[in-house]
Amino acid sequence: MARSVFPFVVIAGILAILPGCGFFGSQQRPPWRDAAEKECLARKAVRASAYVQPAREISGPGICGLIQPLKITGLTGGTVAFNTQAVLGCPVTEALENWLESVVQPAALARFGQPVTQIDSLGSYGCRPINNQRGAKLSEHAFGNALDIGGFHLADGRKIAVGGGWSRGEEQEKAFLRETHAGACEHFTTVLGPGSNALHYDHFHVDLAMHGATSTGPRRYCRPIIKDIKPAPRRDDLPDPPMIEPELEIARAKMRGGQTLAQAAMPGRLTTAQQIPGRPVALIGGTAPAPQARTLSVASLANSYGGSYGRNSSPGTGTLGLGAPPQMLRAPVPRGGMLRDDGAFVPPGEIGD
Repeated sequence: MARSVFPFVVIAGILAILPGCGFFGSQQRPPWRDAAEKECLARKAVRASAYVQPAREISGPGICGLIQPLKITGLTGGTVAFNTQAVLGCPVTEALENWLESVVQPAALARFGQPVTQIDSLGSYGCRPINNQRGAKLSEHAFGNALDIGGFHLADGRKIAVGGGWSRGEEQEKAFLRETHAGACEHFTTVLGPGSNALHYDHFHVDLAMHGATSTGPRRYCRPIIKDIKPAPRRDDLPDPPMIEPELEIARAKMRGGQTLAQAAMPGRLTTAQQIPGRPVALIGGTAPAPQARTLSVASLANSYGGSYGRNSSPGTGTLGLGAPPQMLRAPVPRGGMLRDDGAFVPPGEIGD
């Protein structure tokens, strides 16, 4: 009698150890999980390498598992290693690589002057309920859709642990962990860290759970909410950039007859208030005087290039009306030369570029 009862006791014990794994088909695998994995694999978002190796399908127990799990020992081409092999699905692997490249590495370089070379993984795939609580829903770990991160290693061997660095680390360590946590919320739908609950005091949990959709994308759950992050330290003695950069290009406006006129002044160019003897007056930018008729001496200009200026100019004098708006003003073109589109005069015999 004891022997006939023993197998049932063993089965009951196994079911107690693996609650929620759906041995009796009480749960159904949501269709979006397989669809997301197949789409990621079809795009080849994650490619096989010495650090990322496809493995056999994991089917069960229950609805746990992956179509094509990936055994990972490193990411971003092996530049960031794992302390132990992780088993993950394609979607979360792609999100991890994007997060490393766009958030983690820039933050590490800005704050420490060196990149992250290793991630300490505290858990990847595992068919278990959320927080290992009996009777709870299955964790995203049960679908290879989550990773627990305990810390980061820098190129010089320095370790930044989430548990110790979050509250007791140096100023830049604490800022780095908060920056990477906040940045993870842009790449994952669930991000939990110290302060979210008692079970995440020493690691980040990141996953791609489906929390629903919004008008701007998937709904995200990130705890704690990071508000203020200390800026990275200066890494040089160079001055801050100016608030306004000088104009680097010449704006052009069409004039009557298809001509163009430079509207913005560039460094070193003449304005309405500047004249150089022996050269044409350049009216580029600046503030024009009040509208009035103005007589300019053009003898030196004529001597420089030959000929006279203007239709009604007499030898030695020329009249330039300033009644038009400043952007419509243009110096007369000496005979025998040409005026380029950028406002520069090309003397006779020279080819403008």
